[in-house]
Order: sequence, then C-alpha cells, then structure tokens
Amino acid sequence: MTNNNPPIVMISSYPPRLCGIGTFCEEAREFIQKRHPERDVLVISHTDGEGEGVYPIIDMDKREWWKPVSRKIEELRPYAVHIQHEYGLYEYRDTYGRGDGNRGFLTLLDAINEWPIVVEPHTVHGRLTEFETQFVHDLCVRVDIVILKCHYQKWRLEWTFPGHKWKVPHNIMIIPHGARPDKHWSPSEMPEVRKEIGLDKRAYISDHLVGLTGWIQSNKRWDILTSMWEDIVLEIKEETGEDWDLLAAGTIRDPAHQQEYDKYKTDVELLEKKGLAHYYEFIPRGDIYYKVMAVCDFIVLPSTDETQSGTLARIIALNKPYITTAPMEGLTSQTLESEGGLLFTTKEMLRKKVVRMACDEKLRFQLGNNLRHYLDKVVSWEVVATKYDESYGMARNAKLKGKKIEIPPEF
Repeated sequence: MTNNNPPIVMISSYPPRLCGIGTFCEEAREFIQKRHPERDVLVISHTDGEGEGVYPIIDMDKREWWKPVSRKIEELRPYAVHIQHEYGLYEYRDTYGRGDGNRGFLTLLDAINEWPIVVEPHTVHGRLTEFETQFVHDLCVRVDIVILKCHYQKWRLEWTFPGHKWKVPHNIMIIPHGARPDKHWSPSEMPEVRKEIGLDKRAYISDHLVGLTGWIQSNKRWDILTSMWEDIVLEIKEETGEDWDLLAAGTIRDPAHQQEYDKYKTDVELLEKKGLAHYYEFIPRGDIYYKVMAVCDFIVLPSTDETQSGTLARIIALNKPYITTAPMEGLTSQTLESEGGLLFTTKEMLRKKVVRMACDEKLRFQLGNNLRHYLDKVVSWEVVATKYDESYGMARNAKLKGKKIEIPPEF
C-alpha cells in the first residue's frame, strides 16, 4: 500500500468467531479486494477476530470500546470505512447487564465523521420497533451511505419516518446479500462429494435427497418437516416410484438452543433408524457447507424469523431450488425476486410443496435456472462488489463537496 492508495477499512465481527456477519464480512472482503488489487482491504474486528490485515481491537467489555477504533481509523487514513452492523455486535452492557442502546456505536460514527462512511445494517425490519426507528434515524443522519439489503426496507421507511415528522433519508442504497459465483459441482463430481461427507458408507441413502442444513436453533423449526417426512416419502414413492431421503446437517452454535438441538437431532435419528434420513454433524461454514447442500436435490428452509440470509445466499450460489417460509422479510422478498423457490405459510402447504418439488424434475430445473440468472445478474459477489465501489465513490464525493447524498425514493 502507498500513500496514493489508502486502504478500504471494514469494521465488523470476523472469523474464527462463529458469526454469520463475520462470515459475510470475510466473503465481502475477498471480493472487494479482488476488485481493488491496488489497495489493501483491512478489517477492524472484535477481539476474537484473526488473520492478516485484521486488527482485533473492539473490546465490548469496555464502555469506551470505540476510542481505540477511532484512533486506528485516524492512523490508517482510509479510502472509505465500510461497517457491518447488527445491534448485538456493538451493545455495551454494564455490570448490571444494562445495555447502552448502541450509543457507543453512534459515538464512533461521530468520532470518525471526517472519513467517508458506509454502514451496512443487517437487521432492519419492515415494521420497526420504536427503538429501531430511532436508531435508523440517528444512523442515517450520521453517515454518508446506508446500505439496505432489500427494497421493501427502504420504502417502508418512506412510510415510517413521516409518522414521526422526520425527513425521509435519501442516502440509502439497496445492495443485496452477496452470493459466491464459484461454487458449482457437475453431476459427474457428485459421487466424490457424497463420498467426502460419508454418504457412500450409508447403503440405504437414496440418490434423491432433501436438505435441512445450517445452524441448529429454535427458529429453524426442523421439526415441521421431520414430523411429516415419513408420510411425505410414501406419497412421493406412490407418485414417482422413486426413493427419497432427508439429509439433516449442521450443529448447535448457541447453548441457549440446546433443548431444540436435542429434539431436532433425536427426530432425525428416529427417521434414520427407519432408513428414511441421515444426520450429518458439521460446522456450517467453508467449502463443506456448500458441499452438503450440493448433494441435495433441493433445500427446505423452514425458518420462523428473517435471519437466514446467509443460508439463502449459499442456496442461491449453488442454484438449488428451495422451499421457505412466508411472509418472512428478506426470505420472501428474494424468493419473489429470484423466482427460484416455493413459499409456504402452513404445515400442510409445506407438505404439498415438498411433494410437488420432489415429483416435478422440470420444476426443479426451472427454479434452478432462475437462480442461476439471479446469481449472475443480481447477487453475485462480483456484482455486489461493484455496487460497494459505487457507494464508496458517492461517500467520498459527499465528503469532498460537503453535501448530503440524494438518492431518489423507491416510489
């Protein structure tokens, strides 16, 4: 790096922390760096972050955790500061467990205000709580660009803010969650991939698999599908003559979900004893996560909240048709935009959609093809990195001219 090429500095959680936003930052950084070989892409992370170009200095046990971050930004003199935000990442709690409402985060933004700042919040609900509404307002007035993942998040603000007699922010860009463009295996490679995850040692495992994959926690509700799976298999067999099995794969991340983990795992193991399913324990990150999904004909994502964008990004990267819950914030939005999945709202509807997907190979092909186009044109990290670049340029221009950014409203 030279003085003529100041670095892009990202602020985020970072691996080896088992955190979806940390993994997101790692992938985003990879593709931003590919786009900018002339400058470093550095990361200021929490104290458990590691790696080359990573500064693990965010210590949330300290009330003024933001001060070392501000000093490091001043030292690095960045081209742009790109921050990944989720409330829990920057919430200081005192000895009584009382949180500061992310005031330290907002103070950091004030402290580094001379630099071009882009913030990418990962939790912006369609219907905000009072606290969330106030925070998003305070965020938008402090930074150059706010990046939201979905269009509905932006146009909902155009309804919410006037209700508080606030000006609607015009510094919001829509940049979707990125998905890798380089994770594809041909049909001829599938036997080797299945062998790698041990499916070759399971004589009863069929050629057709439905996947339940990811971190095992209460919001995933694997039990919705496992409770019906035996009947579903019989119905598919009657209609097509094919044998289908369930591949449930993942592990626990948060000890608070131990009860759900034990239940979901037990349910799958009962089906396994009947030769109808297989449980595969692994940490859902890296290449193995993609390979577990790759061996499946389609994926079921029965989530009861919206925080599944990382799982969906992997599904899209693999062009895997899928079935997920609706209405469910970003999951529903991206399913409608990509036309790559089916939606369900009741248990019976899920059963019908699983049977339909398994019995209709042409449907699976069409949905997969739609996802391929959506990946190439909209959510590939290569496309997303280009949009990030645009946001950095706009932020720098705003700082140079001393003017607020004006991006037209959605409607």
